[in-house]
Amino acid sequence: MKSQSNYRMKMKLGEVLIENMLRLFALISILTTVAIIITLFGETFVFFKEVSLIEFFTSTKWTPTLQPRNFGILPLIVGTMMIAIGSSIIALPLGLGSAIYLSEYAPKRMRAIIKPILEILAGIPSIVYGFFALTFITPLLQKVLPETQVFNAASASIAVGIMIIPMVASLSEDAMMAIPDSIRQGAYALGSTKFEVATKVVVPAALSSIGSAFVLAISRAIGETMIVAIAAGQSPVLTFNPLKSIQTLTGFMVNISLGDIQHGTIEYKTVFAVGALLFVITFIMNIIAKVIVNKYREEY
Repeated sequence: MKSQSNYRMKMKLGEVLIENMLRLFALISILTTVAIIITLFGETFVFFKEVSLIEFFTSTKWTPTLQPRNFGILPLIVGTMMIAIGSSIIALPLGLGSAIYLSEYAPKRMRAIIKPILEILAGIPSIVYGFFALTFITPLLQKVLPETQVFNAASASIAVGIMIIPMVASLSEDAMMAIPDSIRQGAYALGSTKFEVATKVVVPAALSSIGSAFVLAISRAIGETMIVAIAAGQSPVLTFNPLKSIQTLTGFMVNISLGDIQHGTIEYKTVFAVGALLFVITFIMNIIAKVIVNKYREEY
């Protein structure tokens, strides 16, 4: 009895220790997030003491390091949205199509081979994608469209789209594989074809997770840095032509961080203002993903 009591006491102490360690890990994560937010928005608040919010969000000129200084963020926002939309046009249909094939058509052996190969794309460093876009995709575009500039939004969008395909495909395929097979069999019993089962039964049943995967992939495209810094260019000009050089929010942050910008100057604070805006955009995207999951979630 005594040995059993000692064993239970040791188990209880072990459980308490593990619980406290997990609580500490969670607390560290929370404190890190709070510290980032305080640092980011603290410097941003100081920035907006010197720069008008109206100018920041309505002006079409962005030259914070040149005289006369202009702080209109619209060119960077438009450039970022061009990359996000262009990459989504590539990644979302290809990723969803790959997921449908892996989930509904591919034999188990084929799935075991194709899925790891597909996910290798996610392990390639983004800087490699950037040089791939600059040295391979851009020359191809220039052969088809000679007016394409060396640095352009189109090649960067294609590279970002290729990079986020595994995210869309993997998350969507996992969601579709989680749908009970009895639902598929019921559809087949009613005379549905494999394509009808995939598109009219399985995809709608997994719509919440698929929609969340789409939003997360778009958020990843918005926050991509090295590809756009290398392939898209450093021209903060308001344009909707994907064949021209642009600059994104993340591209500007990389560019300004590498320059000889004195600490505490207004040019230095632009990094925090742009970073805060990027944080707000991605935060809103995460909220949208959460809303989609809650609205279309199905339990089986």
